[in-house]
This record gives sequence, structure tokens and C-alpha cells, in this order.
Amino acid sequence: VQLQASGGGLVQAGGSLRLSCVASRRTFSNNAVGWFRQAPGKERDIIAAINWNGGSTHYADSVKGRFTISRDNAKNTVYLQMNSLKPEDTALYYCAAGLRASYGFRRDDYRYWGQGTQVTVSS
Repeated sequence: VQLQASGGGLVQAGGSLRLSCVASRRTFSNNAVGWFRQAPGKERDIIAAINWNGGSTHYADSVKGRFTISRDNAKNTVYLQMNSLKPEDTALYYCAAGLRASYGFRRDDYRYWGQGTQVTVSS
């Protein structure tokens, strides 16, 4: 499975962006997907995850209430809607697909990774 993340950019604090993660294979619809982010000098951390059919989601405390993960399996696409962006959200954002229908919380739970899309939030 190849993943293509897009939708990043430069936005002012308080603004919104929607990231997309498109998969190359329809079997993607059987897999959980996570969004991670990595700021310079920091670890790559999971911020949101969704199970295979969108029925269960998880958010890191830092983004809860501001970000929404969703998926459209007919389009092999997972989205991350990001609202009320803050300068501390600035990072390289990655999507990743696991091998199971349910999501995990660790990097090792995900096998396939996109190339990352940069999000920069100015104050």
C-alpha cells in the first residue's frame, strides 16, 4: 500500500486546514489509519487514529476538540480536519496504515507510511 498525504500549508493561528491521505489499494479500507506529526527535534507522535470503518476514533489530548479524523473508503481516503490551529501545531504530518482493522497508539502498529505534508501555523 502506498500512501499520499497532502493538504498542508501555511496558515495563521485560528485558521483551518484539511489534510488528505490517499491509498493506492482498495484493501486500505480494511486497515486502521493514523495521523502522526513530528516537529523539529521532537519525536513523531500519534495525534489521531481511526478504525477500518470509521466507527472508532482516537485523539491525542493536544488536538482533542479541534481536529477530526474521518475516512471515505469508497475513495480510499482518510482526512484530518484541523480547526483552531495554533503555532504549536506546526510540524510535518504523516499518515500511516496498519495491518489490522483496529488502530494502535504506537509507530510500530503502522506498517505503511506516507511522505509527510508540512503544516506551518503563524502567530
